[in-house]
Amino acid sequence: MIKKKICLIGSYAVGKTSLVRRFVHSIFSDKYHSTIGVKVDQKTIIVDGEEITLLIWDIHGEDEYQKIQPSYLKGSSGFFLVIDGTRAMTKDVAFKLYDLVIEKTGEMPCEVLINKYDLKDSWAMYKKDINEISKIIKPPFFTSAKTGENVEEAFNSLARAML
Repeated sequence: MIKKKICLIGSYAVGKTSLVRRFVHSIFSDKYHSTIGVKVDQKTIIVDGEEITLLIWDIHGEDEYQKIQPSYLKGSSGFFLVIDGTRAMTKDVAFKLYDLVIEKTGEMPCEVLINKYDLKDSWAMYKKDINEISKIIKPPFFTSAKTGENVEEAFNSLARAML
């Protein structure tokens, strides 16, 4: 069996924990709980006929008081950059974190998730923002932890890239 460590990183309150809960447990809660440090989950999936166990590190959100520790990234095979579609400033944090990961670990598979797609009426991400993300990193997945939209697809895509 193949085991791969992946990390979810991004600004605070972008929905990292909710995405993990949706993917691993198929549940969603509107209650906000700030992650302190790291929360680790796992799920075994089959991708292209290969069984792979994902060790999912949900890392606390980055803000002016709390910086992501590079040691959390050690041993990762891939990562998600999570952006809140309703808060444009989270894109800038994601770019900064992307640079940190590449500097500390080198190149590895990455998927960009623009989360909270169910709140598209309150969207703060525009075509120019999405184009900028696509040019610098890669085209993003538009996800909703609430509805489950594109969550499985994003995790499967990252798993496939790690294989």
